[in-house]
Amino acid sequence: MWGLVRLLLAWLGGWGCMVCLVAPARAWAGSRGGPGPALLRNRRSWVWNQFFVIEEYAGPEPVLIGKLHSDVDRGEGRTKYLLTGEGAGTVFVIDEATGNIHVTKSLDREEKAQYVLLAQAVDRASNRPLEPPSEFIIKVQDINDNPPIFPLGPYHATVPEMSNVGTSVIQVTAHDADDPSYGNSAKLVYTVLDGLPFFSVDPQTGVVRTAIPNMDRETQEEFLVVIQAKDMGGHMGGLSGSTTVTVTLSDVNDNPPKFPQSLYQFSVVETAEPGTLVGRLRAQDPDLGDNALMAYSILDGEGSETFSIGTDSQGRDGLLTVRKTTYHLAVPENKAPGTLVGRVSAADLDSPASPIRYSILPPTDPERCFSIEPEDGTIRTAVPLDREARVWHNLTVLATELDSSAQASHVQVAIQTLDENDNAPQLAEPYDTFVCDSAAPGQLIQVIWALDRDEVGNSSRISLQGPLGPDANFTVQDNRDGSANLLLPSRPAPARQAPYLVPVELWDWGQPPLSSTATVTISMCRCRPDGSVASCQPEAQLSPTGLSTGALLAIVTCVGTLLALVVLFVALRRQKQEALMVLEEEDVRENIITYDDEGGGEEDTEAFDISALQNPDGAALPAPGPPARLDVLPRARASRQPRPPGPADVAQLLALRLHEADDDPSVPPYDSVQVYGYEGRGSSCGSLSSLGSCSEAGVGPGPAEPLDDWGPLFHTLAELYGAKEPPAP
Repeated sequence: MWGLVRLLLAWLGGWGCMVCLVAPARAWAGSRGGPGPALLRNRRSWVWNQFFVIEEYAGPEPVLIGKLHSDVDRGEGRTKYLLTGEGAGTVFVIDEATGNIHVTKSLDREEKAQYVLLAQAVDRASNRPLEPPSEFIIKVQDINDNPPIFPLGPYHATVPEMSNVGTSVIQVTAHDADDPSYGNSAKLVYTVLDGLPFFSVDPQTGVVRTAIPNMDRETQEEFLVVIQAKDMGGHMGGLSGSTTVTVTLSDVNDNPPKFPQSLYQFSVVETAEPGTLVGRLRAQDPDLGDNALMAYSILDGEGSETFSIGTDSQGRDGLLTVRKTTYHLAVPENKAPGTLVGRVSAADLDSPASPIRYSILPPTDPERCFSIEPEDGTIRTAVPLDREARVWHNLTVLATELDSSAQASHVQVAIQTLDENDNAPQLAEPYDTFVCDSAAPGQLIQVIWALDRDEVGNSSRISLQGPLGPDANFTVQDNRDGSANLLLPSRPAPARQAPYLVPVELWDWGQPPLSSTATVTISMCRCRPDGSVASCQPEAQLSPTGLSTGALLAIVTCVGTLLALVVLFVALRRQKQEALMVLEEEDVRENIITYDDEGGGEEDTEAFDISALQNPDGAALPAPGPPARLDVLPRARASRQPRPPGPADVAQLLALRLHEADDDPSVPPYDSVQVYGYEGRGSSCGSLSSLGSCSEAGVGPGPAEPLDDWGPLFHTLAELYGAKEPPAP
C-alpha cells in the first residue's frame, strides 16, 4: 500500500512540474486609427517549476519525475531535447523525442539534497538550438529514514545531595539527519525511560533536573537515568534513540559526628609530663572528605584544666593528653625596654601555698629579648623588638618549687611581635633598563614594583610618583597595585650618551605614612627593527659615519700607545736632569753641613768662641817669595807665627789662618775646604775669571810665578796659560 502511494506521489509530482518550452512570440503590428510603428512582444520561451523526487524510492522501472516541452515542437519529430548537468545520463535520463525525465536509481537526501541541470531544445537534423538553454533544479524530497542519535553520550553528571526540586543536572542533545525544514522528520521530543521519580527531562531542550527533594547520598549515591529522543514530534511511527546519564550525588555536610559509645575510661600516672598521651577517641561521621574531618574539644568537667584534647594528623581521632599550660602573648614592635608582655602562673597541686620561682630557659631566648619576674612570672621586654627581623619568639618558662628545686615544670610561651608602620617602601630591585631612540611617545619602558617590609595591613597600598612638570623626560604611572609603569611622555626624551636617572618617590598608606626616593637608570640605545638592542655604548652616537666598534677600539689603542711613549720620554728626560743635578750638588764647594741645634744670636757667647781664631803665638806676615808646594812633603815644618800684639782684626786673623792652612803640608788641600765669609786675596795666580782678562788684545798678564811649579793637579790649567808639557818620566 505504501509503495503504491509513493508511486502515485512521484507520478503527480512529475506531471505537476512539467517544463514548457515556448517559442518566441511573433511580432505583431497594431495601430489605433492609422498606420504606426510595429509593436513587438517577446513571450517567455521556457516556463518551468522545480522538480521533486522522493528519496529512497526503489521501483522496478525508472520513475517519471517531469517533462520538457517547447512551443516550437509541432509533433513532427524535428525537435530533440537535451539534458546536461549533475547526474545527467546516469541518475537522470531524458527522452529526446518527448522530453520526459526519469530517475534511474534510489536517491538519499542526506548524501545530496538537490541537483542542478540544464535543458535545451535543438533541431534534430542540424543540432541548431531552437530555444536558449534553461537551468532548473531537481530537489530530493526528504522522508523520515534517520533515527535520532546522541553524539556525546553516554553522559556523567554530579549534583549535590539534598538539592531542591528542579535543580539542573545536565543537558543532553540528540541529532537527527533528516530535513528539519520539511515535515516533522527532525522534530525531536525527549522523555525519561528510566530514572523516575528521581529525575525529569525537558521535552524540548533535553535538560535533566532533579524531581524529588532530599536525595540522600548516604542512602543512594549513584543513579542511572535513560533518556529517549523521538522524532515526528513524538507521535506514533516516529524513530527514536536513547542514551544513559550516570548521576552521582556529591556529599554535603549534613551529618553530625557521633561517638559510638557514651563513656570512655582512661588512666594516667600523676607524674606524667605535659603532653603525655592519655587516650584516643574516634567519632563516626558518614560524610566524606572535608565534611568528615573532626575537631575535638573539652566542653566542661573537672578535668578541663588538667587535660586537653586535639586531633591527629588525619583529622579523624581525638587525642587526649595531659594539659600544657600554653600561652600566646603579643607586644608591639619598637616599644621601650620594660614594656609589659604578659604573665604566666603555676601552682603546686600538693602544696598550693608553696612559693614558686620563674625563669626563662636561656636557649629559648638567646638574644635576651625578654625578662621575667622570678616571684610572680611577669614577662617584660628587655630590648626594642623588630617585627621585620622576627615575628614570633617561642620561650620556655621554667617554674620551680622554692623548697624543692627538683620539682619543676615548664611551659611554652609564644610571643608575637605586632607590626607598626616603621619601614618606608622601596623598589623591589635596582632597575637599570633601556629605551630605544626610535621609541614612540607613550611607549611602556619598564614595570617597576615597590616593596614594603611592613605587614600587609600597612603595605596594602603603595603609591609611586615620578618627575612632574612639562620638562619631565619620563612619566611614572601608578597602577595602584604596588607597581607603576615607566612610560615615554608625549614629548620624547632627547638622545644623549649618559643614562637618564629618573627619580621615583614611593610612599605607603600606613599610620603614619612613610616615603622614600629611589632612582631608575634608563639608557638610550640604538635598536634593531625587531626591537632588540644593537648598542648602548657612547660610540653608538659618536659614529654616524658607520665606524665599527673594532675600528674605534684600534684608534683608542693607538692614541693610548702614543700617550704612553710621550710619558716615558718625559720621564727619561726628567731622570737625566735629576742625575745631572745630583752630580752638580756633589760639588764640594756647595756642601752644606746641617746641624739640629740653632744658634743663640749675637749674645750667645757659648755657641761661638772668637778666641778659637786667635792663636796665642800670633802670626807674622807671609814671607816673601813663592809659597811652598802643598802636594809634596816639605823638608821642614814651618813654625807657627806668633799672635800679633793687641786686639787683632778678625780679617787679619782669618788671613793669617788661611796662610797657615795653605802652608801646612800635613793637610792635603783637596780633602778639606774651609769656607769663610771673606774672599781670598793676594793669590800669586791672580783671578781665574775671564771678566777681568785682556783676552781681546791677545796679551794678558801672566802669573807671577813659574807655571811649571803648579804641580800635577794644575797641569791642565797650566797648559791653558801656555806652559810647556813636562818631559815624559
